[in-house]
Amino acid sequence: MQHSVVLLPGLILISVASAAKIRDRGGSSRKTESQDPMTSSKFQPSRRSDVAPFIAMDVLAEAARLEAAGRRIVHMEVGQPSAPAPTAALEAARRALEHGRLGYTEALGISPLRKALADHYRATYGVQVPADRIMATTGSSAGFNLAFLAAFDPGDRIVLTAPGYPAYRNILKALGLVPVEVEVGAETRWSLTPELLDKARADGPVKGVLVASPANPTGTMMTAEALEDLVRYCEDAGIWFISDEIYHGLDYAEGQKTALEVSQNVIVINSFSKYYCMTGWRIGWMVLPEQLVRPTERIAQSLYISPPELSQIAATAALGAVQELEDVKAVYAANRDLLLAGLPKIGLDRLLPVDGAFYIYADVSRFSGDSLAFARRMLEEAGVAATPGVDFDPVHGHDYLRFSFAGAHEDMKEALERLGGFLA
Repeated sequence: MQHSVVLLPGLILISVASAAKIRDRGGSSRKTESQDPMTSSKFQPSRRSDVAPFIAMDVLAEAARLEAAGRRIVHMEVGQPSAPAPTAALEAARRALEHGRLGYTEALGISPLRKALADHYRATYGVQVPADRIMATTGSSAGFNLAFLAAFDPGDRIVLTAPGYPAYRNILKALGLVPVEVEVGAETRWSLTPELLDKARADGPVKGVLVASPANPTGTMMTAEALEDLVRYCEDAGIWFISDEIYHGLDYAEGQKTALEVSQNVIVINSFSKYYCMTGWRIGWMVLPEQLVRPTERIAQSLYISPPELSQIAATAALGAVQELEDVKAVYAANRDLLLAGLPKIGLDRLLPVDGAFYIYADVSRFSGDSLAFARRMLEEAGVAATPGVDFDPVHGHDYLRFSFAGAHEDMKEALERLGGFLA
């Protein structure tokens, strides 16, 4: 019997050239998958499930495989803080666990968390947001699902930027919506503009716009003027404006601005995963226009019931841990400075502006025109995991890699040394 093996990130595909039956360890035969009535053509996945994989997670899985085999890997592939949740959040969670009873909460979230978030908007942005327009969610991912379901109908066209976070387009497609990816570049500082939106609308009606500032994968931020212009354009045109603000708090260049400073008709999605270092707690929030609160609540009641109560309790406490979190941010800033100084010295000198978040989007076209293959080789040979740009931009991403600098400072130093040897 002959087998051919093809290696993909985190996956081994084995094709059997000639075998009518597959033998198990005991030597007995069992039916091949094609003979199993439960996997026949009568039982197929839905068309809506045919979305692209999130390559960053595939890279993480392959890195984990190498680590399990004894390799030392420097992780720069996922946007996950290396610091734990704030001490206050952990202590609040311990107290809740000692109490012994955790249960469902109202779908909108517990009142202390929503009131604390309203206070956060007053203190941070000078914006008055009623607590009854704030909704706790099971991470920002649930927030996007809820926003798309509450604001749009199947077939609606939603404008995104390319490069951009791949889960946006994947969720939209799975929900029967149409992602319209608009290429942005240096001429607009990698931001969507009213002029670019005009061009997208020329091809058909647009029901929504989704932008992130700071952005993933670029780390760029919209200027206050650019954000205001785009929000007002959408409001005048009757286009829902969804503002992904999950990297707020992680800004290094200029002050951050929430879309709520411009209009109360925007949908804001945020998370405790990034600035608050709580990725595994799966807790985020939305700020909704009044007319979307009840529709979103009804959908959430059926999809999620409520976010985990323990995570909500911890998140409420995390909002008061500003000094501890600013100390973590200082590590990111040091990592950013280290890489912005070191990457050009080893040949990676074409970098997008790193205004916020914890990503560097680097042009690697001088080394390879296939970022996916390049990332695989870099992982295997240098032991550095990064995400290929095709995850974020299917058209031009083959020339880019995204490096996350959310890890420890010593890891960033090690990554530079390894990359220097790899690229030499």
